[in-house]
Amino acid sequence: MASVSGENAVTVALTLTEQLPGLQIVVPLMGAIVCAFLRRGNLAWLVATLVTWSLPVISFLLLLEVQESGPISYKMGGWAPPWGIEYRVDQLNAFVLLLVSSVSAVAVPFARKSVAVEIDSDKHCWFYALYLLCLTGLLGMTITGDAFNIFVFMEVSSLAAYILIALGQERLALLSSYQYLIMGTIGATFYVIGIGFLYSLTGTLNLVDMTGRMEMLGLTDAVSPSMLAALAFIFVGISLKLALFPLHAWLPGAYAHAPSFVTVFLAATATKVAVYLLIRFLFSVFPTTAVFSELPMSTILLVLSVAAMFGASIVAIFQDNMKRMLAYSSVAQIGYMTLGIALANQAGLTGGIVHLFNHAITKAALFIAVGAVFYRIHSVRVEDWAGLGRKMPITMAVFALAGLSLIGTPGTAGFITKWNLSLGALEHGYWWLVILIMLSSLLAVVYVGRVIEIVWFRKPVATIDEARSPPMTMMVPLFVFAVAIIWFGLETSMSAGYAADAARFLLGGGGS
Repeated sequence: MASVSGENAVTVALTLTEQLPGLQIVVPLMGAIVCAFLRRGNLAWLVATLVTWSLPVISFLLLLEVQESGPISYKMGGWAPPWGIEYRVDQLNAFVLLLVSSVSAVAVPFARKSVAVEIDSDKHCWFYALYLLCLTGLLGMTITGDAFNIFVFMEVSSLAAYILIALGQERLALLSSYQYLIMGTIGATFYVIGIGFLYSLTGTLNLVDMTGRMEMLGLTDAVSPSMLAALAFIFVGISLKLALFPLHAWLPGAYAHAPSFVTVFLAATATKVAVYLLIRFLFSVFPTTAVFSELPMSTILLVLSVAAMFGASIVAIFQDNMKRMLAYSSVAQIGYMTLGIALANQAGLTGGIVHLFNHAITKAALFIAVGAVFYRIHSVRVEDWAGLGRKMPITMAVFALAGLSLIGTPGTAGFITKWNLSLGALEHGYWWLVILIMLSSLLAVVYVGRVIEIVWFRKPVATIDEARSPPMTMMVPLFVFAVAIIWFGLETSMSAGYAADAARFLLGGGGS
């Protein structure tokens, strides 16, 4: 009997391992349904937390499996690809899955007190249901290997995000949500039109199969009109989703007026998934040689990236609202991610991919610090923070540390990004681009330094009289992200090392 039980246990373990790609989506989706039927906000938070904490475990197991055995193909409903929907995990999206799930898991304890203060109690259960639904959509966009399925998950995450943003306390939250809805709908429409062109060209919606059929059609080194139209529509659609300059108009308002936890969650995850999709299509679906040799894609991305790095940073300097300042900073940081794509070499692409991770932990720490301050003094105006370093020293110390990472100071995670991007630029002989990267970092010094000066060196104002350290559910995520910023700035084998593996995989044609 013991032997039989042992065999059954092994069989169950093997079955669960085989179902990990499906569980990555099913677990948060079921959690969202459970939260929707609950009536107590604390219980909904507990369910959302337990569900979110389970997801990095699944992602990590998938990452290990990919490292040991190569890409994973998971067929849905018993229908083999390319006829059925395929979930496919490789070196690139295994990294993104772990990023999205891990950052969400660290940040979710912050939601308990923040949501209780900023959102009416009768909406708490729906809030956590929508949060898990949005998380489901982001993970689904990352893991699916079907082009139309990406659109479905894109709409799931977007619709949930629109409502989450609209739950903000100010009336402007509704306007910001509506602007995001309009821009997001346009982006999704452009994307699905592009997929239509690809389907008419290849006769398939499976991403891997698309690449194979384009090779059969002889489009590896040439660009047909249908392929060019598909690329143009998909590029614009995804660029709207990732807020690539100048298609970023929705992002500052959405980040500034959404509830604090929503800002943390979206800033750390949503744009990262959109950048992943751009990388996926440019390096895996479309023939890389045709895209970067026959078309001016590198030049277009290079110009837009540099414009984002400088234009958004300059606007950030003049912001009085802390969340808007960090929102424009995010637009600038997206420029660094797309700059790595534009360079399209090993070092540059490594810098772009690793910045998905480095920016996620950095911006999560910054927005959690802002949320913790808002929890105490109910203001995000920069001038209302004068002298706050004396009242909330740990919170403001983490804010300063994350600000240094945003600048790219050696010893922080942000430095690793700019180091790799500079190496990629020098490999092309673009010494002038290295200078531009350094100059754009100096702009970050201005707006981060301004906040640090106000917080630590100004005379305290009346608005901070009641300020004190935030609750432990806010302090713990702050501490974890602070440690991560330093750790991944010094020990890069996990972050930059795996990003380099993913870049090598893509540039070697492994994406197909």
